[in-house]
Amino acid sequence: MEIGDGVSGSTVVLDADQAAAMHRLRELVDRRGRPVRRHRGIYLHGRPGRGKTMVMNRFFAEVSSERKRRFHFHEFYAQLNQAAHTTGSIDKAVDAMLGDARLICFDEFHVHDIGDAMLVARLLDTLFARHIVLVVTSNYPPAQLLPNPLFHDRFLPTIERITAHLDVVSIDGPLDYRTRIDHRSVAHSTGFAAGRYETCAAGGGDTGSIEVPVGARVLRARSVDGAAITFEFATLCGTPTSAADYVELAHRFRRWTICDVPPLREVPPDWAMRLVNVVDVLYDADLELRISARVPLAELVDCVLGVPDIGRLASRLCELSQFAPARVG
Repeated sequence: MEIGDGVSGSTVVLDADQAAAMHRLRELVDRRGRPVRRHRGIYLHGRPGRGKTMVMNRFFAEVSSERKRRFHFHEFYAQLNQAAHTTGSIDKAVDAMLGDARLICFDEFHVHDIGDAMLVARLLDTLFARHIVLVVTSNYPPAQLLPNPLFHDRFLPTIERITAHLDVVSIDGPLDYRTRIDHRSVAHSTGFAAGRYETCAAGGGDTGSIEVPVGARVLRARSVDGAAITFEFATLCGTPTSAADYVELAHRFRRWTICDVPPLREVPPDWAMRLVNVVDVLYDADLELRISARVPLAELVDCVLGVPDIGRLASRLCELSQFAPARVG
């Protein structure tokens, strides 16, 4: 199956899973391309790099109605928290963000902690009560959301509501398209605007002397030059930064460099998880990223344990052109 990209006039070839998912998504709109009220939504899941976001984005672009919203989950949480602070109410914040939408698309739907789980449950209840058509992409089938055995049972009622209102569709072919040199012309359409990955000598650089305010805190960057910012890995990911911080910074800086990244098995899991989150944010925003690491890409995520979504990080970093060896900093 071939579809146009809606921008350049070129077409991409979809594999069997992607084509089947696109067919199912197109059933959510009428002949005029408007969302069909009270229609069951779609839950797209599969391993990283299989084209879930590409399929959802192309479907979203085809919908002619203005009553549609697309969110990346990190971006949504950041906006929701800001709106809740402004309005003083989570429910009012949800109302403000949804507006009059009849179609909501969520990219990278995931639930890793109980706090997020309770918020997700309230959000989904609102969406389903309003009969808003919902499309989500996820690396996890519904049954694997909030996998922590200490809390998973508490999320089961929400999982049941998900499967009651959404059709679960797999996009999980054998190939991670990000590992292919020609993936952009085959079955992928999002990623880093430009960037590279290179190996570098360990340590020895300036760890950061430029103060960058982010919300109520101050981060220290190695350098700031207009729309470009450079962080040491330990400074950015070794301090309690959040995905909301990265979202705010991504609105201010279009070109990012993260220096002196060690093998992630050598750092605490929360450090590695922050790198996953910052790359998620930059990837969704299609920003330029340069990674300078102590080891080749294949070794960066080798033998990393206890970090959710580490596979997605590895897949997304394949978008970066690789240079090795090089001495940086």
